[in-house]
Amino acid sequence: MIPPLSLERRIKDQARTLGFAACGIARADAAPEAGARLQAWLADGAHGDMLWMEERAQQRMRPAALWPEVRSVIMLGMSYAPAEDPLTLAAEPGIGRVSVYARGQDYHDVVKKALKALARWIVAEAGCELQVFVDTAPVMEKPLAEAAGLGWQGKHTNLVSRDEGSWLLLGAIMTTLDLAADTPGDTRCGSCSACLAACPTDAFPAPFRLDARRCISYLTIEHKGPIAVEFRAAIGNRVYGCDDCLAVCPWNKFADAAAANRAFAARAELAAPELVDLLALDDPSFRQVFSGSPIKRIGRDRMVRNALIAAGNSGDAALLGAVAPHLDDPSPVVRGAAVWALGRLDPAHAQSEWRRRAAAETDPDVCAEWEGLASMLRGVYALAS
Repeated sequence: MIPPLSLERRIKDQARTLGFAACGIARADAAPEAGARLQAWLADGAHGDMLWMEERAQQRMRPAALWPEVRSVIMLGMSYAPAEDPLTLAAEPGIGRVSVYARGQDYHDVVKKALKALARWIVAEAGCELQVFVDTAPVMEKPLAEAAGLGWQGKHTNLVSRDEGSWLLLGAIMTTLDLAADTPGDTRCGSCSACLAACPTDAFPAPFRLDARRCISYLTIEHKGPIAVEFRAAIGNRVYGCDDCLAVCPWNKFADAAAANRAFAARAELAAPELVDLLALDDPSFRQVFSGSPIKRIGRDRMVRNALIAAGNSGDAALLGAVAPHLDDPSPVVRGAAVWALGRLDPAHAQSEWRRRAAAETDPDVCAEWEGLASMLRGVYALAS
């Protein structure tokens, strides 16, 4: 007689049916060292403007601090492996590069829908209490995923899977069930440092450590104010996130893009958006274009700010007509980025605008942009003479 499948095995089989590429189980007290690492990271200020990391740090440090009744954590991963190398768009300066995970449907919605379906199945099968989480709650998904055997945190601090490479979106189900835990993942990066070398802004002070303040994903998504001048050229044509450290991971060769969740397939307007179109966005059109996308959370002003930085890096004077109107934008962060982009694309035009506009500007950040432009112009014309 064939013995019945364990509940753990049946949960994993059901997870596969629902579109998850990976499923593992960790005890609620797994990864105790993650809390100490989090505290040290926050103490260094490496989280930048992400104050929500501080505000709920105690809950984030261990699952039981968030939900005392939890006994096991079911960690799940959904593949979003791209069909094409996302780095190829680096050679297209008139195109805005969008991170792979954000080119299709909002992963929060897709993953949570599947998590809830699995949760309903577990409750029907085992009668327990549980809670589901996707990214927005104070849950340390990556250390828990490593503890559950889904992979390991690579030198780029993201999860790496032997089967899915660096292309997994994570979700968690906390439950009151006492489930058998899986063997934790172990680090298999070896001497490889491709992800560290690929970072355009040197955001990794050491392997397995990220300084978010230098990360292009942080700068283009989380950071609300002006982007520091020292990082602007390195941003290139990236307008939402950065895939470089993920895309060069050697373990990606095992990922099957054809088996990735189709919900994350790139929408035509997000696969390779033209900068000129992004620069034309007002608030209603931004909401329309990015409806159902995770990009909508950054709002129109940050997207146009990012597009202006990319335009300044493009070297394409044909974009001047799309850049110049933003000198009158109601948003200071947009006006400031427009000043910088104009100075990069057409110093002579920028000099004319500086003489006409700088004295009337009242926002301190935009004033600083005009001052920076004036300094740059002095250098340009001193060299010319």
